[in-house]
Amino acid sequence: MDVFSGFLGLLRKIVAMGPALFLLGLTALIGELGPQLGWVSSKVSKVRVCKFASSYATGMDAVKRTAEIDTVRLRKYEISIKRVARNLCLDPALIAAIISQESRVGFLLNDGWDQGRRKFGLMQIDRQYPSLYGTWDSEEHINQCSNILALSINEVRARHPTWNWEQQLRGGICAYRSKIGNVQVYDEDPCHGDNYYVNNVIRRAQYFKRQGF
Repeated sequence: MDVFSGFLGLLRKIVAMGPALFLLGLTALIGELGPQLGWVSSKVSKVRVCKFASSYATGMDAVKRTAEIDTVRLRKYEISIKRVARNLCLDPALIAAIISQESRVGFLLNDGWDQGRRKFGLMQIDRQYPSLYGTWDSEEHINQCSNILALSINEVRARHPTWNWEQQLRGGICAYRSKIGNVQVYDEDPCHGDNYYVNNVIRRAQYFKRQGF
């Protein structure tokens, strides 16, 4: 099967998903076939993910109320989030979800720090990390932590090439949570015992995607 025949077949499947998932599916398709069709720049950083989370889990009721409140706060950072996401080929809804989960978009912070003054910024990087970039709510901070997120996802993908994308994504989110507090390489089972965190992130991302992130 040639590239364009495969493209048409996948496009039919995406259309069948319905309007709610069409754009997510189309973005994932571009990430998969872009290099073959010439849609991806040759100047691609190694940290880029270029595959989007088109299978976010369901089960929004538990986090919907806080996500609704956080959406208002996130609008202040929407341009920065989308710019960072575009540069790293990450889903902006996923970055927004990490910000919401970690700090409630700054609401839980005191001068940019958590209550124990151990973690810093919207995406809560540990103060022992080698370098902290920017002020707590700056684009530099979002970019630094999103780079850690992209590297975490790619690391899990490299270690577990037989996992499907959803498994790799979940593993990457868990590895991100470990890396922002511990710069050592994460172990072989990055989601072990931490499904509560990753489920909340994924459900928030699903909600924020519907809000235009």
